[in-house]
Amino acid sequence: MKGISIKDIAQQAGVSPTTVSFVLNGKGKEKRISDQVSKRILKIAAKLKYKPNQLARGLRTGKTKTIGLIVEDIANSFFANVAKVVEDEADKHGYKVLFGSTEDNEEKARGLLEVLRYRQVDGYIITPTLNLDKEIALLQKPVVLMDRYFPNVKDFNYVVVDNFQGAYVAVSHLVEQGYRKIAIITTTSSQVQMQQRLDGFVDALKKHDLPAGKNMIKRLPFDLDRPGFTQEITKYLQNNKDLDAVFFATNYLGICGIESIRSLGLQIGSDLGMVSFDDHDIFRLLNPSITCVAQPIEEIGRRLIQLLIEEMDNNSETTRQIVLPLELRKRESTIMKEMVKLS
Repeated sequence: MKGISIKDIAQQAGVSPTTVSFVLNGKGKEKRISDQVSKRILKIAAKLKYKPNQLARGLRTGKTKTIGLIVEDIANSFFANVAKVVEDEADKHGYKVLFGSTEDNEEKARGLLEVLRYRQVDGYIITPTLNLDKEIALLQKPVVLMDRYFPNVKDFNYVVVDNFQGAYVAVSHLVEQGYRKIAIITTTSSQVQMQQRLDGFVDALKKHDLPAGKNMIKRLPFDLDRPGFTQEITKYLQNNKDLDAVFFATNYLGICGIESIRSLGLQIGSDLGMVSFDDHDIFRLLNPSITCVAQPIEEIGRRLIQLLIEEMDNNSETTRQIVLPLELRKRESTIMKEMVKLS
C-alpha cells in the first residue's frame, strides 16, 4: 500500500508541498505561514495518518532522530536488559533505536555498521568486536562504546563496569567463606572485559596465597553452543575433583555450570561453591540461589543515552570514559560451606 506523501496533504489543503513541508517541520511561523493554514495542514496530516520518511527528513534536516545500537547478542539477558533501558531513555528524548547483534563476528559487525550508516542514524552505541576500532573511527557521527573498549585507543567515549574489581571481590568472598581451591571458567575471548575478569581472579588468589596455576583456569571456545559449554564444563569438573569452588566469568557459563554440577550429583554451595559474573533470574530463583557480581543495568543504559545525547547536541571534542562499580549479591551458593563447618 502506497504511503501518504506531502503532495497528498498539499492537494487536500490547497497549498504547495513546500508549505506543507515547512509546517510539518515546525517552520510555519518562521516562514510566515498563517496559523489557520498551519492548523488545516496538521489536521489533514493527522487524518491521513501521515508518517514522515526518516531518510528524506534526514537529507533535509541532517537528523533522522534514530540511534543505532549494536550489541554482542540481543538474546543474552545482560544485553537485552540494557537495550530495553536504552530504548526507554532514548524515547524520552524523541529518538528511536535500531538494534543489531554481532555474535562477536567482525564481518557481521561491519555489515551492521554499513546498514546503520545507510539508515543515517544520528549516533551509535556499540559493543565492539575485537578489531572494529578503525571502522568505528570512520563513522563521523557520535559514538559511545558499551561493555568494552579498545585499550590502545584513547579517544573513544565509553560506559563500562569495573570488571577487575568485580572478579577480585567475588573471589575474595569465596575465600572468606572457607573455599580454598577455586577455579575460573571463562572463554578464549581476548576482549578487554574478559581479560580484566581473569586478572581480577588471579590477583585475588595471589593476595590470599592460594594456587593460581593454569589448572585453575579453564578457557572455553567462545562459539560453543549451550550443550557444548555444558559438556566441556562437566569434563573439567570430572578431571578436577579437588576443586571446592568455581567462578564463572559470564552468566551463560554460570547457567551451563549449574547443569554440569547437578549432572555430577554435587550440591552447590556445600560440595562446590559458585559465583557468576552477571546476575540472572535463574540465579535468584534457584534453590540454592546463586551468588553473583551484578552489573548496574539501569545506570548503564541511562549513562549511555546521556553521554550520546550530549555528544549529538554539543559535538563535544572531550572524550568521556565512565567506569561503574558492581554489586556482589551474596546468596546460598557461597554461604553453605561456612554453614557446614559451623554445624
